[in-house]
Amino acid sequence: MAAPSYLELTAESVKVLAHPLRSRLLTELRRGGPASATTLAAALHTNTGATSYHLRKLEAVGLVTDTGEGRGKERLWRPTTESHGWRPSAYADDEDARTAVGWLLRDYNRMFAERYAAWLDVAETWPAPWQDALESSDAVVEVTPEQMSALSAELEALLVRYRSAGAGDPRARKVAVYRVAMPQDLGSEPPGADEP
Repeated sequence: MAAPSYLELTAESVKVLAHPLRSRLLTELRRGGPASATTLAAALHTNTGATSYHLRKLEAVGLVTDTGEGRGKERLWRPTTESHGWRPSAYADDEDARTAVGWLLRDYNRMFAERYAAWLDVAETWPAPWQDALESSDAVVEVTPEQMSALSAELEALLVRYRSAGAGDPRARKVAVYRVAMPQDLGSEPPGADEP
């Protein structure tokens, strides 16, 4: 199975994406598939003009593209990749990009909290096997930065293996899997830059 498509965001693209409507547009396209500005505007409770404008901004940095399958003047948009990310160290000299990343991370956290709360509201209506399978958990590991990077790569490889494992099975559903890593003791002194 091919690895999912991924885009490493440049300083320019992270600054473009750090906008409430643009972030929601990309999320909606990834969840729902190709859509027109009109369809997206209705789904996101905004107007078509604003939606078209912000889709073009996302297109300019390679996050969305026109499928070429629209009718007349209507364009159908799709995301160019399945996921994106960044390395904070790449923006060390760009305060605006660092601010944009901070906004995006908080926006993603807010969206996750809303979606998880919505799931908890309906979880008891799902069949018992799904209730048992859709769990939440946490773990603590003691690792170096290199070991943490290796762990992340292994988890990503595992997710790739299961990305379409249920395709064709009528019982299969798309399941959002979130990964977050942060220090356990947020009050402790961060390791010094001079440490190995």
